[in-house]
Amino acid sequence: MDEVTIRQAERSDVDDIADAHRDSIRSVGLSYYPPDVVAAWQEGIAGQLYLQAMDLGEVFFMATGCVEGRAMVLGFSSDYSIEGTTHGTSVYVRGVAARRGVGTALLRAAESHAIANGAAMIHIEASLAGAPFYEVNGYVEVGRGEVQLLSGYPMQCVFMQKSLAAAGC
Repeated sequence: MDEVTIRQAERSDVDDIADAHRDSIRSVGLSYYPPDVVAAWQEGIAGQLYLQAMDLGEVFFMATGCVEGRAMVLGFSSDYSIEGTTHGTSVYVRGVAARRGVGTALLRAAESHAIANGAAMIHIEASLAGAPFYEVNGYVEVGRGEVQLLSGYPMQCVFMQKSLAAAGC
C-alpha cells in the first residue's frame, strides 16, 4: 500500500465510500459474525445512504491510497451530533488496509472535527469486530446489546464512549 491521504469526503465520493464499507464488513466482519449477519449488515449500503447522512449534518472523512497500482478509498470515518455535546462516530477500513494505522488516522480526523464542533463525549455502537480497535484508542465499554441494521436484522454490538476532555485532545 502506497502513501495514504486523509481528507473530508465530498458528495461525489459516496459510492466509493459504500464500496469500502461493504469490503470492511465482508473482510473483517466474518471473523466475528455468522454469514447471515454479515449479509444483513451489508444490505442497503449504497451511496444514497451517505448522501442522506450528509444532508442531516454528518461529516465523513476518507482515506485514499494505492494498492497494487490501483487508487481506491481505503476506509472512512464520520462525525455526527447525537445530542448537545455528545457526538457519534464510526470507522470502517478495507481488509487490505486493516492494522496499518489507517483506521486510527481516520478516527483522529473524526475526533478532531467533533472537538472543533463542541463535542465533549463520543458515543459508539461498536461492532464486535470494532470494539478492540476502539478500546485501544481510549474508548471504554459501557454496555452490550443489539442494534437494528438497515435490513431490520438485529446485530450484537458493544456500546462504548470516550470523554474528549479526559483524552487531552
